[in-house]
Amino acid sequence: MKKKFGFQNLQGNGIERSTVLSMTGRYVLLILMLIIAVGPFLWQLSTSLKGPWEDIYSFPPNLIPDDPTLANYGEVTRAIPVVSYAWNSLFVSVLMVVTNIIFATCAGYALANLKFRGRGIALVLILSTLLLPGEVTLTSQYLTIKSMGLANTLVGVFLPTAITAINVLLMATACRSIPPAVLDAATIDGANTWQRLRFVVWPNVRGMASVVALMSFIQAWDDFLWPLVVLSDPAKYTLTVGMQYLNSAFASNPRVVAAGTMLALLPIIILFAFTQKFFFRGVADGAVKG
Repeated sequence: MKKKFGFQNLQGNGIERSTVLSMTGRYVLLILMLIIAVGPFLWQLSTSLKGPWEDIYSFPPNLIPDDPTLANYGEVTRAIPVVSYAWNSLFVSVLMVVTNIIFATCAGYALANLKFRGRGIALVLILSTLLLPGEVTLTSQYLTIKSMGLANTLVGVFLPTAITAINVLLMATACRSIPPAVLDAATIDGANTWQRLRFVVWPNVRGMASVVALMSFIQAWDDFLWPLVVLSDPAKYTLTVGMQYLNSAFASNPRVVAAGTMLALLPIIILFAFTQKFFFRGVADGAVKG
């Protein structure tokens, strides 16, 4: 019995030691990923709060400014019309969110739950667009927008991303999780396509729709190349394009550039802070219950 007890105790110590090592490895990996992901952001924030007399290139970096100042942010607001550019970005982002939720939901439902001729071809065409980088279609998109008379307009900035292939595929995946029996029961009860989409499909995919909304907003807010190509009037610049002026005008003062970067990131940080619970619980809430 003593030998047996000793063996079990030794085995228990081994399991406990393995658990401790496993937990230690996880925390080390978590800290490493945190440094890689959050480190540059903290460095930019610290740089934006430092005065001209502080060294921003010291190693290891000093993330806590000796004498924090908001003068760099004031310099940004004096150099460019931040509020005007932010409203332009907000206009484009909100439009992109609304159209992607509506059109991606309809297209995803059609691909996942409706039977029609050419559905496979449509799916292949949508998938093929994901294989091409955006720069390949940049010229054709610009010529299309110009022929429609929408060049140098915010609508022209928004229109090519009114619906994106990845959002259609995400919504189609969510729609496939709905049991066909549920949709068949709604059909037997007399529901038409739009009623099924509104009362059956939407309650079960709104979790994925929240993910689509947040990712669409971030994509529209952070987009730089396409607005730069379409817009020629500085008064219509989005915030990311307007911030490019800082890189040219204040190239010798990275503190001001860092302050502009933080101002551009602030709306996304606030948005994610208030919507993260919907983002992380969205996919789970979209599952069909019982």
